[in-house]
Amino acid sequence: MVSVQDKRIARLKRKKRVRKKIRGTPEMPRFTVFKSAKHIYAQIIDDTTGCTLVAASTVSKELRPKAEGISGNTKGAILVGEFIAKYGLEKGVNKVVFDRNGFIYHGRVKALADAAREQGLQF
Repeated sequence: MVSVQDKRIARLKRKKRVRKKIRGTPEMPRFTVFKSAKHIYAQIIDDTTGCTLVAASTVSKELRPKAEGISGNTKGAILVGEFIAKYGLEKGVNKVVFDRNGFIYHGRVKALADAAREQGLQF
């Protein structure tokens, strides 16, 4: 039986392998996703300066009332994806490099990415 610790270590290995190749630039910042059992988090990051341009999560002040009761499922991920794409476009970010952070592109991660694409963010 595979333990939770083993799954976490495998995800971190995948993350490290992918991050060797993916870098966010001012023209194309990195769009990263993190998910826990209860919440989902997303950031748009410029790696050259180390600045987070836009951040959103089901815990943030703007989304907490809307994400009440749906923060750990795909509906919460869609809400975060729409929010981050809207504010990213307002800040002038049109194109991003998607960093799934070692998570499988399925379920909540896919829902967040699809919602961001529908709002006009290009991957």
